[in-house]
Amino acid sequence: MTAYTATVTVRLKRGVLDPEAETTQQALERLGFELDDLRSADRFEVDLDADDDAAAEARAAEMAERLLANPTIHDYEVEVVEA
Repeated sequence: MTAYTATVTVRLKRGVLDPEAETTQQALERLGFELDDLRSADRFEVDLDADDDAAAEARAAEMAERLLANPTIHDYEVEVVEA
């Protein structure tokens, strides 16, 4: 078994209201920053042991599908690196 760190980034799908991002975008624009769009995201870092990076990625994806993300409103990305 090898130690891996999986990073799971969960964000709302395009078209789903994102009040946190909307409020932040408005604040940034009041500070003089010009933005086309802003989206918020949650990032989870999971340390785990797996036989290889594909197995680590599969486990992290299963975590995202079963708990970390709601597939109806969220998209997610998984990145795995050896620890």
